[in-house]
Amino acid sequence: MSIRRIEVGPRMSEAVIHGNTVYLSGQVGTPGASVFQQTQDVCAEIDAALAKAGSNKSKILQAIIWLDDMADFGEMNKAWEAWVDPANTPARATGEAKLASPEYKVEIIITAALD
Repeated sequence: MSIRRIEVGPRMSEAVIHGNTVYLSGQVGTPGASVFQQTQDVCAEIDAALAKAGSNKSKILQAIIWLDDMADFGEMNKAWEAWVDPANTPARATGEAKLASPEYKVEIIITAALD
C-alpha cells in the first residue's frame, strides 16, 4: 500500500494518507484567542486539510482533543458541537496537556476515511 504525504515539512507532514485512511497532524487555532475561537479555527483547519486529502468531516473516524485546561471543556464543546456532522460523530477523547505554547488552548488530532 502506498503512503502519500501532504505539505511535508522538516518536522512533520500536515497529513499522511495510507490506504483509505487520512491522519492529520495536530491542528491549533489563533494563539491567544479564546478557547471557543481557537476551536472554531481548528475546525476550519481540519476542513481544509481533509479537503486537500480528498475527505471531509463526515468521514472522521476519531478525534483526539487536547485542552490546556479541562475547565474549558464546555466552551470547546460549544464550538465542536456547532461544527461536527451530527449524523456522523466520531469516536473522541479529550484530555488535558501542556501544549506547545501557553497561547494555545486547544489542539485536535484527526483520523478520517477517504471519500
